[in-house]
Amino acid sequence: MKSPDPDANAIRGHTQKISDGETCQDRPDPVFCTKDQWFTQRERMVRGYVSMFDSFCAIGVLFLEAGGEAVSMPAALALPFHPLRLLLLVAWVYLCLYCVLQVQFGLLVPEKYKTVANIVSLVAGPIVLLSLVIIETARKSRSNRSPFFDLLKQQLKHAVAGLRAMRAARPEDDASLHLLDSSGRTMDEIYGHGQGKREEARVLDLSESIVADALERRASDILIDPTSESMYSIRLRIDGVLRNAQELDAETCQAVVNSIKAVSGMDISERRRPQDGAFMARRGDRTASFRVASSGTLHGEKLSIRVLNRDAATQTLTDLGLTDKQNAIIQQALRRPSGMILICGPTGSGKTTTMYAMLNAIDRLTRNVITVEDPIEAMLPQTSQIEINPKAEITFANTLRSVLRQDPNVICVGEIRDEETAEIALRAAQTGHLVLATLHCDSNASAIARLMDLGVSRLLLSLGLNLILSQRLLRCLCPRCRRPAALRDAQIAEFQRKRIDYSGIYEAGRCRQCDGTGYFGRTAIADLLIVDEEGKARIAAGESFGVAAQGDGNREGRIHLRKQGLKKVVAGVTSLEELKRVVG
Repeated sequence: MKSPDPDANAIRGHTQKISDGETCQDRPDPVFCTKDQWFTQRERMVRGYVSMFDSFCAIGVLFLEAGGEAVSMPAALALPFHPLRLLLLVAWVYLCLYCVLQVQFGLLVPEKYKTVANIVSLVAGPIVLLSLVIIETARKSRSNRSPFFDLLKQQLKHAVAGLRAMRAARPEDDASLHLLDSSGRTMDEIYGHGQGKREEARVLDLSESIVADALERRASDILIDPTSESMYSIRLRIDGVLRNAQELDAETCQAVVNSIKAVSGMDISERRRPQDGAFMARRGDRTASFRVASSGTLHGEKLSIRVLNRDAATQTLTDLGLTDKQNAIIQQALRRPSGMILICGPTGSGKTTTMYAMLNAIDRLTRNVITVEDPIEAMLPQTSQIEINPKAEITFANTLRSVLRQDPNVICVGEIRDEETAEIALRAAQTGHLVLATLHCDSNASAIARLMDLGVSRLLLSLGLNLILSQRLLRCLCPRCRRPAALRDAQIAEFQRKRIDYSGIYEAGRCRQCDGTGYFGRTAIADLLIVDEEGKARIAAGESFGVAAQGDGNREGRIHLRKQGLKKVVAGVTSLEELKRVVG
């Protein structure tokens, strides 16, 4: 396919405007992509560069990377202007605009001086930018009592590392995303038609673009819902909150649903009964896995696509955001040779990620670790992972019986769903096995009640449980656009009464990096309950589960969710509104 004319790109970019709240920092940097990649991205972008940047892309990229091919000197001299002067000019403007960005969203310049600082930045951007770096380094040096030049060198190293990471994160030559079924076939191979049928090709491209957009925006779920007989909505769950992505007419979206069902191994002719399936997406040498569930609704077929978290395999307990005291309690429980560690919380509270972080804290080289999961979300080295398949009669209970005959040291149960699984897991915890398990419930107290409701005896519970962890996920404030919170008088009075420093409390803003939400990423807060000898006696005696779970939990290191969440609010990690939304 012939690449678009660079001059045409520059002219077209001159007429396009920057969206409200968008910054040039958020746009793909043409320095770190090849010519062909840039043209591909440029055609896909719904927002454009200003004309200076388009000139830089059209001219500079020919000299910087040129699609991997050398540019001859006669061709360069044949240009109607001096390319080096243009490149230096645009580079200066680039630094000026970057400095405006730092001034606008940084915390060093007071709000009333930002207008003047922006004007100065446009004239002498690199000078102002260097001054900001020096001032920030001096401030950190004074607060940390560290040598000034060491901190300056460290900041420069971080900047260089960030640029290298940006370059490494760029897609390879094969930048297009392809959906694959379980056997590795693409949708073109499944459908069996070539490039000649434009309508079918358009539907397949649309399906792949929906999945690609979800991956780029860090979505954990894709929901395709019929809103009426003529319209469908596509929503993405990003950082635990659903956001509307786009709307499509029913005919087009039903074709998209059929293409995803086909690649997931589902029956496209069945639209009423619920179905389950799975597919993969590949871009270059990187892959992602998805689980699909369909069901018939009043206005049409609904599709729910879950994005499996492959990054969970690299998570550590420190990455979760728990306190040092909580990490020490969990580490101590993981060192014990037997007993059950129960991770509970509602759907989407990060139970699986916490379970993988615990497995990463275990020495899997000297201990035989076997996991039973539905599904396997991430591959763990030196770990035997078994996936549940009810159609093949591979259930949690049947698999656990088999696992117990394989001399395991650590058994991981993806989810306790029935009495049989719960009893096998708890009995294994009493016979020299360390058992990690998750349970869908709201709190530590309700976890005990939930297990007893499944039919587990009090005695079995008291003997098997070592530690119960209830957790939630809070969205982190975007570091670029967060702003000091405007607290009400009643809130200030409450903070003063409790002697809480509220000067570091922030609220959400809006910028392009966080997609206008004010939040980027999530952190965990947890509530730990150590089931000691006194707690075991209370459970066995049948005391009120609330009393058994509350007991002397704080004395043993138990931290209430709201109290821990408030600490993260005061530290500027999250906001009061987010804490109220999640914890109440």
